[in-house]
Amino acid sequence: MGTNYRGSQREIRALDAYLKLKRATSSVTGGLQNRLDRAESLTESQFGVLDALLHLGPLSPGQLSTKLLKSSSNLTTVLANLERAGLIRRTRDPDDGRAHVIDLTHRGRQLIGRILPVHVERIVEAMGVLTATEQRELSRICRKLGRAHSAEG
Repeated sequence: MGTNYRGSQREIRALDAYLKLKRATSSVTGGLQNRLDRAESLTESQFGVLDALLHLGPLSPGQLSTKLLKSSSNLTTVLANLERAGLIRRTRDPDDGRAHVIDLTHRGRQLIGRILPVHVERIVEAMGVLTATEQRELSRICRKLGRAHSAEG
């Protein structure tokens, strides 16, 4: 179902594409999130933090916020919950005693190491409705759209 907005063809086309992008994103991420919740009781943001720390190493909260496209206030809660669960640790930055560095604990590294391959397979499955060419084209289009608006904040 497209937009019911009555406007110019340009407006209708843009709204229709936007709504389809939002619905597709919601549908795919919702299905992935439900499986994460059932399997590990992790939110998408919590998973994102563990994944980023696994691949990028220790990061400051600000760096994590930027990488995950999350507000610092939202990330504060996510980090507190992960720390309470024993999956991450906060330490003072050796170069700046006022700042903290976030890193995985042994338990956090084990968890993300175990669930990441399963999550990747689920993403492959979800994206499998598109051909390889369509996946590359979708990536190209999303990158173009994202880059055009990344400076707008």
